Amino acid sequence: MRRKFIGWFARNVGALPVGRAMDSTKPAEGKIYLPDPVNDPTLLRGVGTNFEAKDFQIGGLVVLPSVNNAAASSEILEIHGPEEIRLKKPFKGAVAIRQLTGREDISDDGKIMNGDGKIGPAEGFQGINFKVAPKVDQSKVYDAVFEKLNQGGCVGIFPEGGSHDRPELLPLKAGVAIMALGALAANPHSGLKIVPVGMNYFHAHKFRSRAVIEFGTPVEVPPELIELYKRGERREAVGRLLENVYNALVAVTVTAPDYDTLMLIQAVRRLYNPKGKKLPLPMVVELNRRLVKGYERYKDDPRIINLKQSVLAYNKKLMMLNIRDHQVEYAKFSIHKVVFMLLYRVSKLLLLSIGVLPGLVLFAPVFIAGKRISIKKSKEALAASTVKIQAKDVMATWKLLVSMALAPILYNFYTILLTYWTYRNRVQGYVPETVPLWAVVIFGYIFFPTITYAALRFGEVGMDIVKSLRPLALSLNPSSSNTLHKLRDQRADLVRELNDVINELGPEMYPDFDHARIVADPFNEESPKREHFKRRDSEYSVESLPSSPSQPNVHVTDTNMGSGVTADGHLPRNESFKNLGNIALFATRPTTPSKPRSRTNSSGGLAGSGGFPLQGFSTLDSQGGFEEVSKKIRGAMRERGQRRRSSNPTNDWEMGSGSGATTPGSEVSGFSGFTDSKKEK
Repeated sequence: MRRKFIGWFARNVGALPVGRAMDSTKPAEGKIYLPDPVNDPTLLRGVGTNFEAKDFQIGGLVVLPSVNNAAASSEILEIHGPEEIRLKKPFKGAVAIRQLTGREDISDDGKIMNGDGKIGPAEGFQGINFKVAPKVDQSKVYDAVFEKLNQGGCVGIFPEGGSHDRPELLPLKAGVAIMALGALAANPHSGLKIVPVGMNYFHAHKFRSRAVIEFGTPVEVPPELIELYKRGERREAVGRLLENVYNALVAVTVTAPDYDTLMLIQAVRRLYNPKGKKLPLPMVVELNRRLVKGYERYKDDPRIINLKQSVLAYNKKLMMLNIRDHQVEYAKFSIHKVVFMLLYRVSKLLLLSIGVLPGLVLFAPVFIAGKRISIKKSKEALAASTVKIQAKDVMATWKLLVSMALAPILYNFYTILLTYWTYRNRVQGYVPETVPLWAVVIFGYIFFPTITYAALRFGEVGMDIVKSLRPLALSLNPSSSNTLHKLRDQRADLVRELNDVINELGPEMYPDFDHARIVADPFNEESPKREHFKRRDSEYSVESLPSSPSQPNVHVTDTNMGSGVTADGHLPRNESFKNLGNIALFATRPTTPSKPRSRTNSSGGLAGSGGFPLQGFSTLDSQGGFEEVSKKIRGAMRERGQRRRSSNPTNDWEMGSGSGATTPGSEVSGFSGFTDSKKEK
């Protein structure tokens, strides 16, 4: 908000400014050290310091010099004098302890080996330079939020406290729960609800990548939590509400226990998608979610283990050939058809180049600068962060910022250049004298953005064509065409095996499996058909496995897909939430875990039930009735599967070029948010 250009836009769209202590750090006078890091690690002393100066406040931060772009910090609890303070929590980690003691006998977990029998700093150590950050009072932020909600407004917030690309949700910050509970405590009849929003995107760091925004079921704040909040038991109320919010977010994001599982699910979905079926993006996200939940439930089943090995082997062969799943179908084409398709697509590519080259040349500075600056900034953010993996969120941000700043500059430059050229010699005499210069200016502001759009659109189609040329060339090569034919046969076997497993295990997980399935069974004529949605897109824009998969921005949970945070699992143990001014709204910087955290001590909603309504077979409302129906359905499904396998063992089907196509190299991931909304009376 302090930046002139960005702050002006943020204020005009109703953004609420939130301060952060780390943004206000400044060098302090003197040096600091730990006199007794073993017995009294929170006592900090200074040499030539003045802790009683106005820059030092209780609740402020003491920040150490950064090492590898990471700086340790701790909050000030008490100020004992100009050269002594007490910290709220001790510094942790080997790097921070070495900085504050000058000792080298420090273990990796920050403990002193005490080999020489000394517990203090090293001999002759005079301390280390440091920075100080003021205390940031967040009470004004909460007051502004309460006022907005009380007026019937809506507040959007990302409850993780920051952007990241980790394979797991960051611990939710308490701000979302405090905002909801505080507003309802002041006005219990406001009708405030928390609406979970899932952002499931495909290659979010690339221009014009697609996304699915899913709004979940509004979360009601239980009256008993409001009463707990009013009685001063804020920690309990905040923790329980955060658990509800977490479960709601899980239901609208694609979740997986790790990256490899997510890639497996992507491959399974492509194989499960029937021939010629092009799923809309919301259906792709929902199918991913259900497949993940099914895998988590049956991952120890021998059939699933064997299927996983087969799918991974198939994917490995695809990557060795550097082709994509939908391109395996080229193996069935005759040599004449392959030659014709190759010549046709090369000709089309040359034709599209006419529309791409002008915009590519004129606006190359935007593409080049955006890519280089975004890569540089992402590397800096990755080095300075402990919660990012590839910093693709930073890359996307800087691509937008660079293009928003540089594109208007180029539009103006080219328009001025065209106007000057017209003024000098009427563009070599091609512009009549009757055309005024102001008309040339208007024409320039229309013409150059049009060229940009044409380059983007034609470029997308052209890149899809370029990606389709390699498998066609492989089909013409005698040494590789045989491999493609074998791969096609392997794919057909995988499709049959996959559908048999899903049709057999599906009814055990969902009693109304066949009635509510997203993708119809291609081998079953009785399987219900869903309405087919078609999206305008290039004919070659099809989903495929990336030739060299990279880590996507994914939200991943533990094996219990409906799990949530515990009431106090990620809340500070010594925080009662009495003083709103001390409540942080930004993400903390935890150390990178070696494996996903487990939240098995809490339950949550069904992860795959958010986007599409399910309709049951029966209106039975008794538990016994439902169990009886479930048994009959499971028995019928098993019998039908056995009958189908015995009557048609050689049935085969393939996926065409448009089957399930959504986007090249799609990698679905989730980013979550929520809104607080108040109903008007």
